[in-house]
Amino acid sequence: MPRSIVAYFDYKSPYAYLAKDLTYKLAAETGVDVDWRPYTLDIPAYLGDAEVDADGKVVAESRNAHQWRRVRYSYMDCRRHAERRGLVIRGPRKIFDSTTSHIGMLYAQRAGVFRPYHDAVFERFWKRELDIEDAGAIEAVLAEAGADPAGFGDFLAGEGRSELQRIIDDAHDSGIFGVPSFVLDDEIFWGREHLALIRKRLAG
Repeated sequence: MPRSIVAYFDYKSPYAYLAKDLTYKLAAETGVDVDWRPYTLDIPAYLGDAEVDADGKVVAESRNAHQWRRVRYSYMDCRRHAERRGLVIRGPRKIFDSTTSHIGMLYAQRAGVFRPYHDAVFERFWKRELDIEDAGAIEAVLAEAGADPAGFGDFLAGEGRSELQRIIDDAHDSGIFGVPSFVLDDEIFWGREHLALIRKRLAG
C-alpha cells in the first residue's frame, strides 16, 4: 500500500501557494498519496486586519507596527521566491475569507477535478483576478475545471460548510495551526522547507 501524507493549505496563504507545485513534485517522484485538506486561517487573530485601495493606500487597519513589519517581510520573501519560479504574487487589498473557495475545493474533489480547480484558484487569486469570497466566481471556476456546478449552491450552504468545519476541527485536534502543513505518520511538518525532510522519511 502506498504511503500517504496530509497537506493543509489556504488559498489566501502565499506560502501555501509556493508549496503547491513542490507537493505535486514530491508525489510524482515518490509515489506518495497526498490528501489535500483546506484550512481557513484566521489572519486578523495574529496579524491584525488591513485594507488598501487601488493605489495601495491603507484605508482601514487594526495592525500594530510589529504586525506590519511581519506582513511586509512575508510578502517580500514570497515574491522573491515566486519570481524565481515564474509565479505572480500580488498582495491582496484586504484579508479575504477563503471559506467559499475551500468549499469549492471539496466540491471539485468529489467531481474529480481537484487539480485544475486548485491550480486556477491559487494562480488567479494571487494575480488579483479572482474574488474567492464570490460564490458565482467560484462556481465559474468549477465549471471551467469540468465539474457540473448545478449543485454547488446547495453544497455551499449545507454539506460542504459542515465538512469544511469538521476538517478544521480535526486539524486543530491534531495540532495544526498554520499552512502549509503536512502530516506524515502522525508527525506534523509546518512549512514547505520540510518537504525535503518528508522526502527523506519516505525514502527511509
